[in-house]
Amino acid sequence: MLVKTKAIVISSLKYQEKSLIVKCFTQSDGLKSYFVQSAFSSKKATQKIAYFQPLTILEIEASHKNKGTLEHFKEIKLAAAYQTINTDIVKSTIVIFLSEVLHHSIQEEEKNEHLFTFLETALLWLDTHEETANFHLILLLEITKFLGFYPDNSEVDFPFFEMNEGQFSPLHGISCLSEHETHLFKKLMNLKFDSDQKVFAGIERQILLKILLDYYSIHLDGFKKPKSLDVLKEVFS
Repeated sequence: MLVKTKAIVISSLKYQEKSLIVKCFTQSDGLKSYFVQSAFSSKKATQKIAYFQPLTILEIEASHKNKGTLEHFKEIKLAAAYQTINTDIVKSTIVIFLSEVLHHSIQEEEKNEHLFTFLETALLWLDTHEETANFHLILLLEITKFLGFYPDNSEVDFPFFEMNEGQFSPLHGISCLSEHETHLFKKLMNLKFDSDQKVFAGIERQILLKILLDYYSIHLDGFKKPKSLDVLKEVFS
């Protein structure tokens, strides 16, 4: 079946000497993996490789056999050429980190157009804005809405956040955040991408990042903390 769709590159893995296996989150079919033959050998190799950088937004025409095997591209072009993400060290580090998180978070081969649209909009926002210190934190929290474990904020006035149940609690149980951590978490829940980026100190961002990754680990089977986490911490230290 020939499909035309937008796709966000989640990861690319070199296969043997000249080829790539590229995992994409597509607008039409959710998660798909593609085999790119001779990605490193043709005259246009550098152009080809550029298409498959983390979280690049593509327009593709592809043959989808839907048999659980690797699919194949027919046509590829950039849906949006990033202006700053690939040249700004902070933004490129954020993108590598987020691509790793998504790699371990989106596991189903099923359409999720709302998540696709959210990610596309968020990435284009990142590319066109300078104040991005809380971007990764807001994005990690917002993605939980689409993955089914966004915090229940019906009792948001309670002083503790219970990680296993994903809800606020009047009592400080064994799997609860401290009162200070809960306060930071509530502040994050109220942030938008355009909010004042100076609302957190650097150490507070580190605390929130640990909370969010722990929260993902609790609610997603097989979730692994990204290898690029230390680099991200270094960039934001």
